[in-house]
Amino acid sequence: MENNQVANTPPSALLENNDLLIEQAYEQLAGGATENAGDVKNNKTPTKWEKWKENFKRRGWILVFILPALIYILIFCYGPMYGIVVAFQDYQPGNDIIGPDTVWVGFKNFEDFFSDPNFGSYFLNTFLLCILGFIVGFPLPIIVALLLNSVRPKKIKKGLQILYYAPHFISLVVLVGMMKLIFGSDGLLDQLSIKLGGDAQGLQLFLKAEAFRPLFIFSGNWQDFGWSAIIYLAALSGVDPALHEAAKVDGASRFRRIFSVDLPAILPTIVMLMILSVGNLMSCGYEKVLLMQTDGNISTSEILSTYVYGGLMKGQYGLSTASGLFNSVINVALLIIANFTSKKLANQSMW
Repeated sequence: MENNQVANTPPSALLENNDLLIEQAYEQLAGGATENAGDVKNNKTPTKWEKWKENFKRRGWILVFILPALIYILIFCYGPMYGIVVAFQDYQPGNDIIGPDTVWVGFKNFEDFFSDPNFGSYFLNTFLLCILGFIVGFPLPIIVALLLNSVRPKKIKKGLQILYYAPHFISLVVLVGMMKLIFGSDGLLDQLSIKLGGDAQGLQLFLKAEAFRPLFIFSGNWQDFGWSAIIYLAALSGVDPALHEAAKVDGASRFRRIFSVDLPAILPTIVMLMILSVGNLMSCGYEKVLLMQTDGNISTSEILSTYVYGGLMKGQYGLSTASGLFNSVINVALLIIANFTSKKLANQSMW
């Protein structure tokens, strides 16, 4: 008779009963009855505020672990943000950012930036460099992680991981130096080209504008694809082996199991990292660009970040801040668009 009653009980009622039992168990472990427990005994449904208070009492101590990261972000990320007001000033070193002597110029710095005859070239170079780097660099760690996860011998797998991770620890200066030894004037590639009957001056790729983007993108991906694959490998380690066993019983090959088991398992991770990557799509560091920049490739290597750096070196602080703020606004807009699109198409988002 009792089994029939349980079978006829709606699933929602069973879930509510389970929630009440869990609440009672938590309260007993915490050391006795509380006001919320009395409400449960009296068959009173606790309010959302009461549930939040009880959850905070049980799990609030976990927030202590978040405090160091929160303090760091407040001090070093949000604290300096007041400096964006420099974009609306004629600022010089030693002036008060906000004070009686502050010279406010409104949107003049933005007007000077947008009216620069090279503005279109800087923006296009930045966009192409970043979007091509994203197209090549985003799927590469996913592919590497899936392939590494398919390697069965542990020694070979560990050896490949070390081989892929190692370039990440090479500094940019050393990396560009290596590239110049291979692709630069009188480099290894030029010497081979001359000996094989090519142009007597060699290829001189560092002096060609059309070679800058391939060199920049592929060298950056070579350096970071193994390190970026760590997150996906961690996600793949949580895949239930029973799913692979079931797929084997159904006759799925190893290649098929990658698409049917592994890839769906890491899809939430892929979506989150894709949204974050799109949010930084227009952010190209100036360090590597400046190290690779020459008179021959400056038409494709001059980007927004190098423009900001050049303005700071010339003492144009307001103009540089305005151009940097413009770039940041674009990144925020791209982040919102990527999050909205992901929420609509994949039902997953950051907020």
